[in-house]
Amino acid sequence: MSKLLSLLAVGLALSLGTAAHAAEDKAAAPTKQQSKMAACNADEKAKTLKGDERKAFMSECLKNKPATQQDKMKACNADEKAKTLKGDERKAFMSECLKK
Repeated sequence: MSKLLSLLAVGLALSLGTAAHAAEDKAAAPTKQQSKMAACNADEKAKTLKGDERKAFMSECLKNKPATQQDKMKACNADEKAKTLKGDERKAFMSECLKK
């Protein structure tokens, strides 16, 4: 009987450890939506708005805001102006575009 209880205790401890580890992994990496929300909240305009205006701004921003730096890079590279620029002019354009 004591062996059975020991096995159950070990099994329970292992399963709890695995569940805690899985929860840590999920908490470490923000989702795409969380990344978008953080980017929209960081916008200067979002900091000044209140109530319904803020709600409308955040809604629109979440629909349009690229989620990651990689998404921003793709959007900036797709811009017609980026395709025509070279050298330092392109570098300056990309820098400004990525800040938006």
